[in-house]
Amino acid sequence: MCLAVPGRIVTVFARDDTSMAEVDFGGLRKEVCLHYIPDAAVGEYVVVHVGFAIQRLDEESALATLAEFERMNVLDEEFGDGFERAARQAGEVE
Repeated sequence: MCLAVPGRIVTVFARDDTSMAEVDFGGLRKEVCLHYIPDAAVGEYVVVHVGFAIQRLDEESALATLAEFERMNVLDEEFGDGFERAARQAGEVE
């Protein structure tokens, strides 16, 4: 599954002339490309899909969505170790 997940921008930086950010997804942090929202700022919430911030989101909606994803265990599925998950599904790991 590949979801668009809301997260809060923690830091903004440039890498190879590309705007990037460290984004916090309810405790899990990932680097995200800000190409589509280059003026995004620290503290803002953005919706991230396949490593790209694709739109801004208000804090209330972002937190509600993250809470629902957590309740459904979606964040672990989305950000967890895909290789370990595949091995577990194949019965190779318990």
